[in-house]
Parts: sequence; structure tokens; C-alpha cells
Amino acid sequence: MNTALQGWGIWLALAGACIGTYLCRAIGVLLSGKINQESEIFRWISAITYAMVAALTVRMIILPLGLLATVPVYLRIGLCLLSFAVMISSPQRRLVPALLTGTLLLMTYGLIV
Repeated sequence: MNTALQGWGIWLALAGACIGTYLCRAIGVLLSGKINQESEIFRWISAITYAMVAALTVRMIILPLGLLATVPVYLRIGLCLLSFAVMISSPQRRLVPALLTGTLLLMTYGLIV
């Protein structure tokens, strides 16, 4: 096959992916004004979303892949508990200090060991 045609095929695939992605997003924006956020289906979808994020976070802490797997499990759980304590200690602006605590302590462990 001609290399010039292969180059065009890549660009066409990229354009198709962009159009598909942004078309779905545009439809979502158009329909978002018609969604009642207090409806039962919206609450159910929100609950499922939060449950999936929580499950993936726990899986990443308990059964990590890659470089995080080299950190002992007691240290990963301890850092999570410490970050959680930072998050519940302050009534306002809790998320950023908690994320910074966990990230910086884990990076410090990586630099020491």
C-alpha cells in the first residue's frame, strides 16, 4: 500500500474520532438543560458513579499495579487514613490539603527508599 495513503488513513481516523467525540459532547450539552437533577434516575446514576470511583480507588490501594505495588500495603493504607484525617479535620477547603498530604508523603517514601 502506498505510504501517502496510509498517512491519510491515520488523519481520517483521527478526524473521525474527533467528530464522534465532540458530537456526543454537543448532544450532551444540548440535553443537559432538560435534565432534572432532583429526579430519582439522576440520583441513581450519581450513586453508581460514586460507587465506581470508590471501588476503583480501593482496588488501586489494595491491589495496585505497576510501581505502586512496590509500596507496602500497610503504608498505602496508612497514607490513605492520614489523608482522610486531614480531609475531615478542616470544615472548608479539605480536598486539596488531603490530596497534597497523600501525594507528598508517597513521593517522600519513594525518594527515601
